[in-house]
Amino acid sequence: MTPTSGAVPPRRTGAPSAQRRARWRRRFGDGASYALLSVVALGMLLPFLWMLATSLKSYSELTVYPPRLLPDALHWENYPIAWHYSEVVPFGRFFLNSLLVATCITIGHLVTCSMAGYAFARLRFPGRNGLFLVYLATLMVPFQVTMVPLYLIMRQLQWVDTYLALIVPSLVSAYGTFLVRQFMLTLPTELEDAARLDGAGPPTILFRIILPLSRPVLMTLLILSFLSSWNAFLWPLIVINSTEFRTLPLGLVTFISVPEATGAPQFQLLMAAATFAMIPTLAVFVIAQRQFIKGIAMTGLKG
Repeated sequence: MTPTSGAVPPRRTGAPSAQRRARWRRRFGDGASYALLSVVALGMLLPFLWMLATSLKSYSELTVYPPRLLPDALHWENYPIAWHYSEVVPFGRFFLNSLLVATCITIGHLVTCSMAGYAFARLRFPGRNGLFLVYLATLMVPFQVTMVPLYLIMRQLQWVDTYLALIVPSLVSAYGTFLVRQFMLTLPTELEDAARLDGAGPPTILFRIILPLSRPVLMTLLILSFLSSWNAFLWPLIVINSTEFRTLPLGLVTFISVPEATGAPQFQLLMAAATFAMIPTLAVFVIAQRQFIKGIAMTGLKG
C-alpha cells in the first residue's frame, strides 16, 4: 500500500464562488439597467399623462398653484366640446383633413417608393447607380431651401389653398425609396431567376414575389410616412389660408388664438383636442408594430 493511497483530493472552492459572484454581478447589472430604462420610460410618458389629466380638468383647476396632476373630478364633457368647439375652430373638419392628407400621402409613398426601390435594387440599366446617388442627394437639401420655389409652382398651378397643394408635392420620398431599396437588396435572387424561367416579367416579379417578401419594410414605411404627414406643420402653414383646408397641427394653434370669455386660452380643450390627434397615430402603430419591429431588425445598409 502506497503512502498516498488514502489521501483525499483538495476541494476546489474558488471556481464556484467566482461563478456565484459573476452571476450576482450580472443580476445586479440587469436590475440596474431595467431600473434606468423604467425611469427613462416614465420620463417619456409623463408629458402624455399630464396631457390626459389636463384634458379632464376644469378651467379653474388649471390656475391652481401649485399645479396638481390629477383632477378633482373627471370632466369628460371637454372632449365633445373640443370636437364641436365653434365655427371658428371646426376641429372635426381639421381632423378629417389631416386624415385625408395623411392617408393619400402614405398610399403615394407605398406605391412610388416600392416601384422606385425595386428599379434601383433589381433592374439593371445604364447609369443606375449614378441616378440613385443623385436621387439620394436630394436628402441633403433642406426643405427651407425648396419651399419658396415650390410655393411659386403651386401658385402658378392655382393649387394654393387646396388639397392638391398638401398632397401632390409629398407623394414621392427619397428616404422611403432608399429604405425600400436597401431591404430589397437583401432578398435572395433565386426566386426571381425561377420566375423568369417561367416567363414572368418585372411587373409580375414585383407584385407576386418582391412585395410580399417586403412586407416588413413596407409597414415601416407606412408608419414613418403617416407620422410625418400627420404632424406636418410648416408646409400646410404656407399653402393653406382658409379654415376649410386646415390640418390638425394648424387647428391646434387656433385653440390658443381664439380665447373664450375668460380672456385666456382654454388649455383643457386644447389637451382634449391633442388627445384626439394622438389616436390615429397610436392606432397605426399598434396595427403595424410587429412588422415595423421586424422591418427595423431586417433592414440593413447593404449597398
